[in-house]
Formats: sequence, structure tokens, C-alpha cells
Amino acid sequence: MNIQRSWFSFAFVFLISPFVLFGQRLDPIQWTLSTKATRAAPGATLPLQLTAKMQEGWHLYSLTTPRGGPIPTTVALAENPAVKRSVLYQPKPLRKFDPNFNLDTETFGEEAVFLISAQLNGDAPIGELGLTAAVRYQACSDRQCLPPRRKQVLLTLTVAHDAPMPAALVVPSDYSEVGPGGTAKTAAASSEAEKPASGTDRGLLLFMLTAFGLGLAAVFTPCVFPMIPVTVSFFMGGRGGMKHAAIFALGIIALFSALGLGITAAVGPFGVVRMGASPWVNGFIAAVFGVFALSLLGAFEITLPAGMLTTLDQASRRGGYIGTLIMGLTFSLTSFACVGPFVGSLLAASAQTHGAQPVLGMMAFAGGLASPFFFLAAFPSYLKKLPRNGEWMMRVKVVMGFVLLAALFKYLSNVDQALQLGILTRERFLAAWFILFGMAGLYLLGFLGLEGIERGARLGIGRLLTANAFLIFAFSLVPGMFGANMGELEAYVPASTSSTDLPGSGGQSDNSRLTYMKNQYPEALAKAREENRPVLVIFTGYACTNCHWMKANLFNRPEIAARMKDFVLVDLYTDGTDTSSEKNQEMESARYDTVAIPFYAIVDADGKTISTFAGLTRDPAEWQNFLNKAVSPGI
Repeated sequence: MNIQRSWFSFAFVFLISPFVLFGQRLDPIQWTLSTKATRAAPGATLPLQLTAKMQEGWHLYSLTTPRGGPIPTTVALAENPAVKRSVLYQPKPLRKFDPNFNLDTETFGEEAVFLISAQLNGDAPIGELGLTAAVRYQACSDRQCLPPRRKQVLLTLTVAHDAPMPAALVVPSDYSEVGPGGTAKTAAASSEAEKPASGTDRGLLLFMLTAFGLGLAAVFTPCVFPMIPVTVSFFMGGRGGMKHAAIFALGIIALFSALGLGITAAVGPFGVVRMGASPWVNGFIAAVFGVFALSLLGAFEITLPAGMLTTLDQASRRGGYIGTLIMGLTFSLTSFACVGPFVGSLLAASAQTHGAQPVLGMMAFAGGLASPFFFLAAFPSYLKKLPRNGEWMMRVKVVMGFVLLAALFKYLSNVDQALQLGILTRERFLAAWFILFGMAGLYLLGFLGLEGIERGARLGIGRLLTANAFLIFAFSLVPGMFGANMGELEAYVPASTSSTDLPGSGGQSDNSRLTYMKNQYPEALAKAREENRPVLVIFTGYACTNCHWMKANLFNRPEIAARMKDFVLVDLYTDGTDTSSEKNQEMESARYDTVAIPFYAIVDADGKTISTFAGLTRDPAEWQNFLNKAVSPGI
């Protein structure tokens, strides 16, 4: 029996061996590894091309073809101590039904060009360097498939310190990055990821949460809080409870949403951004805040025309859902004297971002303002737990007046920076804030003879702690007058004139400071050609809070600053009143279809865009990944 098996095995091997040998000899696919950069400096990134040319009638399977059928192609740059990292991209394959395997497969025919971005180590040895691409593939025709093969494709180049910077690898939009295990991410998807999904989406959510919180805070103002028990009791007494409370809340939301929608519709999405950067708009907002602040401090009282309120009140008494809806509108108007500052702040903040934010911000704000009415109508027992009206409400009103005066200086600062007047400097701005927040603390302690606190009144724990918080904040502003970094406040504080290279550097050494060119794009390209460096174009604004935060709190981190020294840095301001700002904004709109700021673009010395990044990020790793795209696109 064993002899028979041996003879059978020998005969089988003898019969198929010619076909196996033929398959091993036949290779209908030719591989080449090439690059335009025959010389490279240590640390440079090489754009490589791995080309597979197929004989007529043969095809190659993609790196991402489904498992369970043909053997997918695998490509990897062999490990080399001179290579720090590499990224692989494959072209879009042809996906169709394969009768050989009875399933859909992904194939390449005639020719397939794979792109590899290979970054050399900074200490790569000088001299000749050999790079190897290791491939494993299976070639098939319509009638047969050859056994899988392995091949190593070699490329030799020279590493030299004086070598020019290689051109950046440009990845077509139909290519996809292929990671370990054949996972793919399209170049288009990578591009979408650059458009601040992280920054914008998180920023929009934070903005709406802030707006909702401001709506809740507005409930405790003197114009709104006393109306809660009366309004909720009115619902419970004859307006159908929760249903009418929901309609009442809808009226509030409708009015404030219409306000945001009207602004967006009047000026358009791009117009909202331009409006937020306009010194005239910022000046108007500052004037409005000043009027509201003086009113809250007791100089005069803001009231709407009596005829308007009488007409709305009569309409609300007609009964039914329409009457309740009109009552919500009436409530919104009567409370505007106290709610207006919150609304103005939201509209001004949203005007510096995307066009839809005024609507979304107003909806969130109105939802926060209306939610207590709906909640208390649903659970009326909680009315008894509300604090009673009293002097505390007048104190809230006066403190709000001081806070609004501080906000007024913020918008005056925007005007000063946009017009480049140099009047409201960093030191004067912080001095004004120090006095205003300090006065709020002193008022709560009873040292200022304003309404709300009677002479000799008992100092409660809550008032004492709140006063301490204002005074602590006021004194924390003092170091900023002498150039210290203010952290998160740098987004709202004018940059230090003594540290124009890196605002708020807080004593950084000259060696670690970054140097920015201002509104000199052609000169930046010329410098990039001369120094063989890419250019980081920063579309920014004098009144852009997110721009200020990025430069003061992210760019000056040691690991970020060290990486950014590899770039020529140029600030292009878009919100000034000069011709440079107009040209910069037109350039941003024409090239990138946006005028939002901040917006960042990495370009080569010829002005060709390598990668873009929009919006604010607080993640150093995310920003590092963007910077690395100058040498490794798509990472």
C-alpha cells in the first residue's frame, strides 16, 4: 500500500512539474522603483513611484481586494535604518465580478503606479543609499492564475547635506492610502478630515452649549426671573399646562432664531464673516454694549415703545395656541433689556466663524432661556424651591454692567487693531479690565455706593466668595501688562507690541521664537526658494480670537515651535481696512473657497498647495500631523 502511494505521488509530481516550472519562469508583470530625486539630504522626504507593467491579457489584484478569493498584492518599503517612516498609496482599482473566484475582485490592468512617501532619518549616513520595495502578488489572466510570487525592487540614490529639497509628493484625489492589513483611506476622505471635522464640529458643539448656558444665565436677570412664577402659574391656571408652556417656549425660540436668520440672510455666509471683522460693526457693538452697561448700572432704564407692547399684549389675550405663541413673543421683547447683552455677545462671536452659527446660536440660547418655563410648567412643585426676589437680583444687574463694560473694551480693541491705530494697547486694555473686574469685586464687598447693597448690610458667604473671584481674576491680569502669557485669555487680549514675533511668549528665548512675515506672500515664496523650505501661509485677522489663541498657546510649544522653524511663516491678514487685507481675502476665497479665519495652507516654493487646515485645534498632535504633510502628504 505504501509503495502504491509513493508511486502515485512520484507520478503526480512528475506530471505537474513542467507546469510549475513554467509558472515560476513566467512573470507577466515587470516592477520598477523610481524617483526624480536622485540626491537627498538627511531628514528629507522622497517621493517614490513603484510601477507595475502587465503583459497584454494579464492583471494584478489590488492591495485591498476582498479576502477569500485571489491573493491581494502587498507592497512595503523594506526596513532600513536610514528610513524613518513611509506611507503607501494605491490608484483606484477596477472592481468587477471575477469568474475564476466567483466573487467581486479589484484589479489593475496594463499598468499600475503605486506612490510611496519615504522620510529619511535626520542622521541618515552620507553616501550611497539603497532602498528596497518588497512586493508579493498574484498574476492572473482570463484563463489561468499563476502561483503568488515575491520580488524585491531596488533603487539607489545619494544622501548629501547639500542636496536640494525634493518636490513634495502630490497624491491624486482618486488614490487611497493603504495601511497595514490592506485598510484604505481615500485621498478625498483625508482632505475632508483636514477641513476641521475635529476643530469645526467640536467648536460648533461648544458654541451651542455656551449659547444654551447663556440662555439659562439670562433667566436670573432682573427682567426675566420675576416673571417665572407668574407665567408658570398662568399656564397651570387656564392655558392647558404643558401644551401651552411648549407653545410659549416656541414663541421665544422663534423670535431669537428669526433674529439670527435675518442677519445671516441679510449678509450671506461670507458676509457674516466680513461683518464680524468689520471695525464699523465692532464699533457699533461696543456702543450697544456701552448703552446696556450704563442702563444696568442704573444710569437710565431701557424700555420698548408702550404701543408695541400693548398691541402684543392684547393679541396674546385672545386665547388659544396663537395667543400663547404671541405671549412668548411679547415676553421675549419685554425681557430684551436684560437679555440683549447676551444676544449681542452671541451674534458677535458667531460673526467671526461660519454663516450658520447666528441661527444655531440663537436657537440654543432661546432654548436655554425657555427651558425653565417648560420644566416648571411640567413640575410646578419646584416653584416653591426657587429663590425669592430680592436685592440679589439688583446685585446681579450691577455686576453685569461691569462685565459688559469689559466686553465693550474687547470690541473697541477689535476696532483699534483693524484700523491699526495703536491706541488701545495690550497694557491699556489689561489695565481697563483690571479696574472694571476689580470694581465689581469691591462693589460686592460693599465699598461702592451703588444700588443693590445697603450700607452696613451683612456680607454673606456667597457674596464674599464671588467678590474674591472677581478680585483674584483682576489681579491675575497684572503680569500680562508686562508681557507674560495669559493662556486662554490671549485669544481676547491684544498682542504684546514688545513681542511681535510670538505674542505672549512669556520670556521665551530669542532662539526659540518664531519669525513671521506680514502680508508678504511673494517675498515668502522667494525666501522659500532660496532656503529650500516650504511655506506655511496663515490667513489670520487682527480681531480673530482663535487666531490669537493658536499663535500664543499652540505655536510656542517647544515641540511645535521646533517643527515650525522648518517653514517660512507668513501672516496674511484679511480683516483690515487696507488694500493688503482685501487682496489676502480675495486670494483665500479664490484658492480655497472660504474666507473663514484662521485658515492655514502649506505651499511649496512655487505656490502649489500641499495641504490645508481650517479652524482652531487645541490638539498638538493634530497640528503636528498637519505640519508633517509638508514632507509626508496624507499622514
